[in-house]
Amino acid sequence: MNVARAANGRVELAWERLGPGTGEPLLLVMGFAVHRQFWPDGLCEQLVDAGFDVVRFDNRDAGESTHLSHLGAPAWPAVMTVPRMVAVYGLEDLAHDAVAVMTAAGWDSAHVVGVSMGGMIAQKLAIRHPEKVRSLTSISSTPAPRIGRPTLAARRLFLLPPPRTPEQAADRIVKQFRIIGSPGFPLDEAWLREYAASAFRRSHDPAGQARQLAAVMAGGSRVRALRGVKAPTLVVHGADDPLIRAEGGLATARAVPNARLVVHTGMGHDLPEALWPTITADIATLAQGAS
Repeated sequence: MNVARAANGRVELAWERLGPGTGEPLLLVMGFAVHRQFWPDGLCEQLVDAGFDVVRFDNRDAGESTHLSHLGAPAWPAVMTVPRMVAVYGLEDLAHDAVAVMTAAGWDSAHVVGVSMGGMIAQKLAIRHPEKVRSLTSISSTPAPRIGRPTLAARRLFLLPPPRTPEQAADRIVKQFRIIGSPGFPLDEAWLREYAASAFRRSHDPAGQARQLAAVMAGGSRVRALRGVKAPTLVVHGADDPLIRAEGGLATARAVPNARLVVHTGMGHDLPEALWPTITADIATLAQGAS
């Protein structure tokens, strides 16, 4: 797959098209601190087979997109307590990045699917650029930082030491998803290790992660604004998600008029392979209704 570049001002976004480039346009928006490759190839292939022209991309400060290193790293205590004072960009900027990718892909609009922070970006995109969103799918996300806050168990993530090598990154991500992954489904440790080691080699940027998290925490509540979203909307959440609890999905679905909520028992804060066919089918059904 060839990596292309989209521009939003001085920010460049690395993106790639999967499949033959035909079908309904579908934009995949990834979450906090991970690269576009964290959208599993197998899930992307199923979406292509379902009739979508699939594009995935790296958010700013991740992967092969622009890293705003000159802006420095906000202190983690400030990110968690006074994020608006230290955030150097916001979710709206990340939504503008997504629009730039759509334009570079040759799309006037697309079906938008976001997971975790990517769900927040997708929500903001539907709010600020409704003409760009044919349908909205928000997965494992929330309409506000204070809704669906992590369980005490999930907060153990903050105790994991930062990796210094690809091997440590691989070990860390396995420990991470033993905490926040799906208790009802097998954990694909081999895939996680391969992803984490390659991602570390591409770009390991703790400061960029802090800037992304500041954008999330400074985003405030979108509950009121989501009431004006007219795009057909699907909300998918894990009943056993400890990082963004199911309350976040429920609040999203309640906010968007006529949204459909699907809660999967045994699903945590990841995308278990066993659920890919169901998630794909639900997205396809939503898209067909939007068309």
